[in-house]
Amino acid sequence: MILPKLDKDFIPAVVYNREFLKKANKPFVIAIEREDGLVYRKDTFLTDNFEENCFYVERLIKTILWAAGGYKVHLAGDDAVYEYIKEAYTLTGLRAFDVDFWQTTYEHPFEVINHSFDTVPKAKNASVHIGRHLNGTRIGFDAGGSDMKVAVVKEGETIWSKEIVWLPKVNPDVNYHYEEIKKAILMAMEVAGDAKSVGISTAGVLVKNRAMVSSLFMAVDKAKDGDRAKNIYIDVCRDIGIKMAVANDGDVAALACSMALNLNSVLGLAFGTSQAGGYIDRNGHVSGYMTELAFAPVDYNKNASRDPWSGDFGVGAEYFSQDAVIRLAKTAGIDIDESLTPANKLKAVQELLEAGDSRAEDIFETIGTYLGYALVNYDEIYDIENVQIAGRVTSGRGGDIILKCCKELLEAEFPETAGKINVFLPGEMERRVGQAVAAASLCDD
Repeated sequence: MILPKLDKDFIPAVVYNREFLKKANKPFVIAIEREDGLVYRKDTFLTDNFEENCFYVERLIKTILWAAGGYKVHLAGDDAVYEYIKEAYTLTGLRAFDVDFWQTTYEHPFEVINHSFDTVPKAKNASVHIGRHLNGTRIGFDAGGSDMKVAVVKEGETIWSKEIVWLPKVNPDVNYHYEEIKKAILMAMEVAGDAKSVGISTAGVLVKNRAMVSSLFMAVDKAKDGDRAKNIYIDVCRDIGIKMAVANDGDVAALACSMALNLNSVLGLAFGTSQAGGYIDRNGHVSGYMTELAFAPVDYNKNASRDPWSGDFGVGAEYFSQDAVIRLAKTAGIDIDESLTPANKLKAVQELLEAGDSRAEDIFETIGTYLGYALVNYDEIYDIENVQIAGRVTSGRGGDIILKCCKELLEAEFPETAGKINVFLPGEMERRVGQAVAAASLCDD
């Protein structure tokens, strides 16, 4: 096994799972249900070791939840493991964050149900067509954790764009969020003149244009202003008087890649403030999966870095984001001015990289190795043929190093995956048909 340069305690999820299954022979079924009776089902096996079984099943359920979504976990094959999972996935249990997140998202109590094998729900999925509407003049809006981007797109070409710094994650005032979003869209409308719609790309889980849960609004008091945060995009556009459509930023990134290169089976990954993901299936549609991979396990080392929001260890946000670069910089022996914002800390490391600092190179090589292992694990959930990595962490030489080390890992350790999946950075065409254009294409007018 190839270990990351700066993380010799790393335990790749896919390696752990495959080693576990070599000694497992007891059938076990996990089926996770989400809206409209849609189900992601995984038929697997357990061993005779109760503790190992509990760890394996808990991590696998966690992965499926954040890849596909869901609020109802159906299990069959081991009553003792069921009891463990039932206790873990409660508001006072080990996975309280996950329970709160998903029952808030679906507005339905989280459940864990024990079954016999013949009563476990079968797999059921449904895909949805979004975007690809480029006629006329449109506005694209992308809400990120450190800045927002707004653009005017005419017949598929960006004619004006602007980046605006904001600090959503630390601001508890929902009015701040409302006013900042409103000002940015109005600014674009002044330029656009005849634009009748705005397509919005945003971090978070979306249901019918509502931001059910989003890291952008994590500081907002959920009891007091939770509903206003969920409805913020609907309310802003209603008050302005413009038609709108909202999609997860990861799905919009995958859509942009699919539109630019005429490719499907695309997993789009963005490494920025956190890790964003999106997936376009073989038909060029959104699969219906949530693809919130920032909280999907990457590292099974129980002593691994913990995500400050979810409190869990080894999840994607700590491995594929500016926080990952900052964390690894300490291991690499790089001192960064603590007064800098996270975005500027990343920039400081990138400046060292451009200057040829080998310690900075080690950071991006480590992330590339992480990525290679993660893609093999993601491929066991999705049907992937193309993976585009983007976001500020991949800008400059860093992206090239990440890509190179990812491909080297796949070729050395997983040649079957290396031959199946094309991993790449955005090129000239993808940058031209980028996030703003794809977001602007969301409305169907």
